[in-house]
Amino acid sequence: MNYQRELQIAIDAVRRAAVLCAAVQSELASATLEKRDRSPVTVADFGSQALICRTLRERFPRDPIMAEEDSSVLRLAENERVLGKVLSEVRRVAPDSGFGEILQWIDSGNATGYSDRFWTLDPIDGTKGFLRGDQYAIALALIVDGDVTVAALGCPGLSYSPKGDGDKGGIYAAIRGEGAFLVPQERDGERFPIQVSREADPSRARFCESVESAHSSHKDAALVANLLGISRAPLRLDSQAKYAVVASGKAEIYLRLTGHSGYIENIWDHAAGALVIEEAGGRVTDVNGSPLDFRQGSRLERNVGIVATNGHVHQDVLTALEKVLVSE
Repeated sequence: MNYQRELQIAIDAVRRAAVLCAAVQSELASATLEKRDRSPVTVADFGSQALICRTLRERFPRDPIMAEEDSSVLRLAENERVLGKVLSEVRRVAPDSGFGEILQWIDSGNATGYSDRFWTLDPIDGTKGFLRGDQYAIALALIVDGDVTVAALGCPGLSYSPKGDGDKGGIYAAIRGEGAFLVPQERDGERFPIQVSREADPSRARFCESVESAHSSHKDAALVANLLGISRAPLRLDSQAKYAVVASGKAEIYLRLTGHSGYIENIWDHAAGALVIEEAGGRVTDVNGSPLDFRQGSRLERNVGIVATNGHVHQDVLTALEKVLVSE
């Protein structure tokens, strides 16, 4: 099946959401709520989800959407001001929007069970980075028969120049079996193929990891790096932007090590990024070397942790990681 239509619609939806997110971030997200898990949620989270779900509902009305947010917190009387802010931001992109429509669009992302075809969305991955003015991502993926098939990963603050400076704001996109490419946020119609690094010597590889150790064990990653002979400092950034960094050859290894805490990963935190890396020539598994299983609903119930690499050093990383985890 040809998924070019799905891909283009996904790219367009993420692009519109990125415009909203950039506007909110420029104002330093003055309105912030707290979710039950105490991770920050901004107006941009809700606005981004509303815009993307609106597009998916209009273009693919039969497709379930499994997204991170729901509108329950916005419906509370004490958050009326926040809802008003969401409406004003959404109207920058979709002027005809109303309160009721926005709430309905957000809640159209409330699918929970597996189906043979569905979308998964993280409207802002890396909310702490977003609030700091650093990296975040808008992650949209289509899963068909358990396989991530289409991905559009927006990274509004990430430079896509070879040296890591200069032009910022791109959508890293892929269709399974057709390669990965970058679409500049501000230049519609342009596509640049991306590939992982060809580095095969693990001692010369570079890690990227979360800014905060609470998101993944910096200690275990450092032990893996030591076993591999890596001396270069890790590149630390928030969100699925790390997947984009590996996919575009600016790093070779990304580890997410959360097994000690018993945390089970949400699919929207990895689906888009995983496909982009794989289609750029890399490999993504869990810490046991097993493929990520997207047939278990909203979470990766059968996987522990994430290992994403350029492929050439993947087995070296798994071997080192096994030694680290066995010794603990």
